Amino acid sequence: MSRDSFPPGVAEQLRWYVYRLIDPRNGETFYVGKGRGDRVFQHANGLPADGLEEISDPKLERIKEIKLSGLDVSHVIHLHGIATPQRAFDVEAALIDAYPGLTNKVRGQGSNDYGIRHVEEIIREYAGEEFVVGEPLLLISIGRTYYERSPYDAVRYAWKVNLNRVKRYKLVLAQVRGLVVGAYRPARWLPASRENFPDLASRHNIPDISDRHGFVGKDAEPEILRQYVNKRVPQRYRGSQNGLRYLKPDSQTVPTFC
Repeated sequence: MSRDSFPPGVAEQLRWYVYRLIDPRNGETFYVGKGRGDRVFQHANGLPADGLEEISDPKLERIKEIKLSGLDVSHVIHLHGIATPQRAFDVEAALIDAYPGLTNKVRGQGSNDYGIRHVEEIIREYAGEEFVVGEPLLLISIGRTYYERSPYDAVRYAWKVNLNRVKRYKLVLAQVRGLVVGAYRPARWLPASRENFPDLASRHNIPDISDRHGFVGKDAEPEILRQYVNKRVPQRYRGSQNGLRYLKPDSQTVPTFC
C-alpha cells in the first residue's frame, strides 16, 4: 500500500524539498515538483476517488495509467533542507530542464531567463552584437511559447494591435531573452481565430481570441536575416512589461498592446 504521509516530525525537518515522480513501468521521470509537508505523497497519489474519471492534466493521466496497471508511482526526494521557497524554485527549474518530456505544464520559475541552453546561445545573449534598426519594425517577445512552437508560429499569434498602424510595419522580429531568433515579412493580418489559422489550430490547439490578430507571412530576405537574427536587442528597448514594441530607425519606440 502506498504511503500518504511522513511519520510525525519528519516533514518539519525536511523543510522545503524538490522531488521527482517516476513511472515504475519504465523508470522514466515524468514530473518534477517542490513542496513542504506531504506534498510529494499528494502528487504521487493524485487520482480521483474512483480512479475512473477522464482527467485532462497529463500528470494525473500518467498516474491513472500507473494505478490501473496495479502499481504505485515511485518518487524520490532530490534535495531537502531547503531554507527558502525561492531556492526550491531554482532547484526545481534546473531539474525540469534536465528531464525532457515531463508532464509539468510550465517550465520552472526563472527558466526562461536563466535555464538550459547551449554555451553558444549564452555567448550570443550576453556578448553578441546589438542590431541597428534599419526600417520600421515590430519587436515581439515570444517568451515561453518559443519552447512550445517554432519561432514563426510563436510570433505570429495573437496580438492586440491597431490594424491601421501595424500594417505600416513590414518587418516583424521574434526575440527571446533579448536575442532575435526570427525575422518575418507579414503578408496580411487576420482576426485571431482557429478558422483563420487552421495550421496553428491543428498543431497547437490555439484558442479563438476575439480582440486580437495574427499574421500570415514568410521569412525575411537573407540580407535582413543576417542583419537581425542572432543579434541582441539594444538595451534601450528592453525592460518593458509589454510583449510588442514598434521601433523606428530614428530610435523612437513605443511599447504597446493596443
